[in-house]
Amino acid sequence: MAITAAMVKELREMTGAGMMDAKKALTENDGDQEAAIDWLRTKGLAKAAKKSGRIAAEGLVAVKVDGGKGIAVEVNSETDFVGKNADFQAMVGGIADVALTVDSTEALLTADMNGKPVTEVVTDAVATIGENMSVRRMASIEGDTVVSYVHNPATAGMGKIGVLVALKGGDEAFGKQVAMHIAAANPQSLSEADLDAAVVEKERNVQIEIARESGKPEQVIEKMIVGRMKKFMSEVTLLGQNFVVNPDLTVEAAAKEAGAEIVGYIRMEVGEGIEKKEEDFAAEVAKAAQG
Repeated sequence: MAITAAMVKELREMTGAGMMDAKKALTENDGDQEAAIDWLRTKGLAKAAKKSGRIAAEGLVAVKVDGGKGIAVEVNSETDFVGKNADFQAMVGGIADVALTVDSTEALLTADMNGKPVTEVVTDAVATIGENMSVRRMASIEGDTVVSYVHNPATAGMGKIGVLVALKGGDEAFGKQVAMHIAAANPQSLSEADLDAAVVEKERNVQIEIARESGKPEQVIEKMIVGRMKKFMSEVTLLGQNFVVNPDLTVEAAAKEAGAEIVGYIRMEVGEGIEKKEEDFAAEVAKAAQG
């Protein structure tokens, strides 16, 4: 596979690796970006291994709680400007109200909203506001206490990042602190038991290769891996992370002090997991000028 300058540039931005190292990583892995990141990590050449975070859609995430149930809904638009539009915000809020009555995205799309299916309401808004829009997803959670939080809200109950936390015991004040922690720390799972086994295995293999690069004997490497995987779990699981409110405690320890059990959470961010096509504005203008 031909390795382009754009591929090298993107990998450098994602990992902090040098240009030649990034190019070699892509060459060694036939242009596979994820494999190239792992290759750089095993060589100690990646300063970071995070996805670029480019977003394919704008819009809003709305969160609502009714008793022991909470929902989060993402409604996309083409531009961030529309997310500030009062009509769009009112529509998203109405969709969130409907979401409290259903249990899946598919059911939400066909549910009644002011005498019309939600999909038809969105279609009407497209004609009025003039941008393509869609209801991308919803998620729900239940617990004795469910607390919501929106980071930098565009209006009440909606913004770019919405969080729901379900508790057994504890109170809303503690739940709000946990929700704020989740918004900032973005854990991959509640606990080690909930973490995708494929993610764990991949990280273990990367750490084994990193350790082998040191040339240490296998019995030493095995002990190194135990410590490194423990550190990994403390970074990616909510209960294992240091609590932002009190970094001397893990979230799990803080919950015990508060007399609470965190039974689940939802963190939803606008556009996460999909990429926005980046346009070369100068090339676009030049093309338009040529007719």
